[in-house]
Amino acid sequence: MITGTNFSDFAGERRRTSAVGTAPSVEVRGLTKHFGSVVAVDDLTFSVEPGMVTGFLGPNGAGKTTTLRMLLGLVSPTSGRALVNGVAYRDLPDPTRTVGAVLEASGFHPARTARNHLRTIAAVAGIDFARVDEVLELVGLGADAGRTVGKFSLGMRQRLELARALLGDPEVLVLDEPANGLDPQGIAWIRGFLRWFASSGMVVLVSSHLLAEAAQTVDDVVILANGHLMGHGPLQQLLQGTAATVAVRVRTPDAQRLISVLQATRPEAGRARLEGPDTVVAEGTTPEEIGPIMAESRIVVYEMTSTGESLEQLFFQMTEGGQMGGHPIGQPWGSVGAQGYASAPPPEEGSS
Repeated sequence: MITGTNFSDFAGERRRTSAVGTAPSVEVRGLTKHFGSVVAVDDLTFSVEPGMVTGFLGPNGAGKTTTLRMLLGLVSPTSGRALVNGVAYRDLPDPTRTVGAVLEASGFHPARTARNHLRTIAAVAGIDFARVDEVLELVGLGADAGRTVGKFSLGMRQRLELARALLGDPEVLVLDEPANGLDPQGIAWIRGFLRWFASSGMVVLVSSHLLAEAAQTVDDVVILANGHLMGHGPLQQLLQGTAATVAVRVRTPDAQRLISVLQATRPEAGRARLEGPDTVVAEGTTPEEIGPIMAESRIVVYEMTSTGESLEQLFFQMTEGGQMGGHPIGQPWGSVGAQGYASAPPPEEGSS
């Protein structure tokens, strides 16, 4: 069983790395990829900021992996550019020490130990072997460094892949579906790791089609469907800028009086209605807004909870009328009106 990692033990190392040079960045400009008559990615433009986890989200077949492969120089774009620190990946002076990536499971020799697997890669990249043990400790595999990879569980292999990506001590981390096949413990671990890595000023771009899990991890989102950009911006701003129903549910013996107080003091907060004999639902407001009002009015509160739009609901709203799982998705959604949101223009006539 793999134990958790105390990421604070490695904080000094990350601070030293992030302090060197300018802030890392990832930028995609007008990126398009055609495979014959199939438009996999269509005029995609977005940027990834350092210091936060950016989720690259969408259903299977949306074009996420193709975009990441173009970013890493594995696929040539039909048009447009994908840049890391302002240049194409192939033009980076030291790509191994700039970008760490896991797009798909690489081959493991089942009889080779985890340490020797990484040493082979380090030797090719000119990386000191001491770094091998450092990254194995970082991903929680220090005690398993001498075990053969053939005896590793899926979750342990996922961590070994991450260790490989970290060998060069990169400032940009690109992961494609890192939570696939992991148990709840493994998912919680990767979530903690990504937040720790980003917190020191690094760039983290993580693709996923698991929206509920991504909502617990990401700060920014880039939402893709059928190769089109559907939305881009801070997750919370996107949620606030939608037509989401944000509401507060209050259980109180003074339900009717609470409704009267809210209607008199905060008519702009939305509707307040009775839901059962002792429950009031106030729409368009938050606990921070109505809490002081209830305290000033000396209203007894047994319970208060808030609800809002989820990332999953946001995605379906952006792709209204479409379906996931390879079925057609609706046209790119326009601006939600939230400050800082980069909306996608409608595709030109005749595009896929």
